[in-house]
Amino acid sequence: MNRRAALKAALTAAALAPGLANAQAPKGATFVLVHGAWHGGWCWRDVSDRLTAAGCRVFTPTFTGLGQSRHLLSSTITLETFANDLTNLLEMEDLTDVVLVGHSFAGPVISMAADRMRQRIRRLVYLDSLIIESGQSPFSVLPAEVVAARRKLVSEQGLGIAIPNPPVSAFGVPEDHPRADWVRRRLTPHPIGAYESPIRLTGPVGNSLPRTYVHCTQPSYAPLEASRQWVRKQQGWAWLDLPTGHDAMVLAPEALTQLLLAQARI
Repeated sequence: MNRRAALKAALTAAALAPGLANAQAPKGATFVLVHGAWHGGWCWRDVSDRLTAAGCRVFTPTFTGLGQSRHLLSSTITLETFANDLTNLLEMEDLTDVVLVGHSFAGPVISMAADRMRQRIRRLVYLDSLIIESGQSPFSVLPAEVVAARRKLVSEQGLGIAIPNPPVSAFGVPEDHPRADWVRRRLTPHPIGAYESPIRLTGPVGNSLPRTYVHCTQPSYAPLEASRQWVRKQQGWAWLDLPTGHDAMVLAPEALTQLLLAQARI
């Protein structure tokens, strides 16, 4: 077994081993957990509680226009708005040595933070994330049929400014799951401007920081296949499979917590 395969095996074992979090928590680790589209900081509750119990500092920001900030939804929100939400948090809380985790739509946002505040970040974890390069927008890399369907929803139901909430099953959460209603009641429309706006990076995605892509495999979230194929072609990325659905923080909080703690120990 080569070194890369051995590392992957060790990380996977650590992520799935019960009880490991409390036994081997990295002292003083700081996590910033960044949510995806339609979600808010609320979605990390079960993971945040576990990381905190393991002795970590945890921050779960919510993007402008979503979650508890849904009253700020407007046509002027872009990816730049989200990047400012995140970098302002890092600055105002004076955070350093951060394990920065971006779920799904937050992938481009943590890339922007890494481009601007590299010195504050220890490691990037792209959790079943969208990946775009400088000059691209989220809509430029998603499947054409997905883009068309979302634009139609914005026009017909979203007042021209937001994509209405999809069913929880879109995130891999079964309708009869104990957390299904909890998620459903908290989803909020997502500003279309954040999907249409390009990002600007001065360097490569991840800015040469240590970075890991986590693929949630059961089931795999189809709209992100192009992003995963892009990562597989790159050098310098670690890769982990997590056997759960797209909303891993809801569906498998214990396994995800332990995976994240393993990442903080690297």
